[in-house]
Amino acid sequence: MGNETIAPLIDSSDEWIRRRCGIESRRRAAPDEDLVMMATAAASKALAGAGVDPHDVSAVLVATMSHRGRATTVAPLVADLLGSSSAAAMDLGAACAGFPYALATADALVRSGAAGYVVLVGAERMTDIIDERDRGTAFLFGDGAGAVVVGPAQECGIGPVIWGADGSGSELLRYDEAGILRMAGPEVFRWATSVVPDVARRALDAAGISAGDLAAFIPHQANLRITSVAAKALGLGPHVTVATDIVTNGNTGAASIPQAMAALAGTTGPALLVGFGAGLSYAAQVVELP
Repeated sequence: MGNETIAPLIDSSDEWIRRRCGIESRRRAAPDEDLVMMATAAASKALAGAGVDPHDVSAVLVATMSHRGRATTVAPLVADLLGSSSAAAMDLGAACAGFPYALATADALVRSGAAGYVVLVGAERMTDIIDERDRGTAFLFGDGAGAVVVGPAQECGIGPVIWGADGSGSELLRYDEAGILRMAGPEVFRWATSVVPDVARRALDAAGISAGDLAAFIPHQANLRITSVAAKALGLGPHVTVATDIVTNGNTGAASIPQAMAALAGTTGPALLVGFGAGLSYAAQVVELP
């Protein structure tokens, strides 16, 4: 869905949207394509790419903030459809920081021996929780899902997580009485451009590498301007690939980092992941691609 469809609903223009966030288009799920279907499709592709049988999966984790209307969380339904019905299954609700939060959880499960293979999915139907006429959010968000498989290896490919939260800012991103997401955009922008470079530097230090060692920088795809500010603050050189999946897919919440990783399928080496969002929560770690 291009900007020309969104702009009239918020009394705006394609030029204004591009200038404000860098987005040219975003994806919308079909009416009969629910969150479980999207998450299962992504997880199935990840398992096939990893060569892992669903029966060998010990745990299924789904990072999402947009599941509505059921007591059952998404993960058990995904596990059942995958054929991993004996796996532990749970959702993690850390909003747009959900993927690195869940990745750290999967890493800990495998390291401790509590799990063999873990399927980790970030999945969102953001169209279920936004107001299409809200000038602060309607143009930003898209629907999507992305997944990875975490399992045992000779060498560790996931660095230490640096994470935290500032609950004093929770009102900046919140649900209203009708369950619709509302955001104080300028305030969130200022917070993100402050926290992302800081947590990114700490994750690099924890991994024992410098920004110059990176092959890729893959932050949550919230706003192209936030990504640009962070990349400049970190002093990333031209050899570092900076993920810009937001241009064509919009902000897909917890799905944005794995989707951006998938878009860089040909990139190998250390990649810095940084998630941030409602809560206000943030997390970062260095991983080895692919």
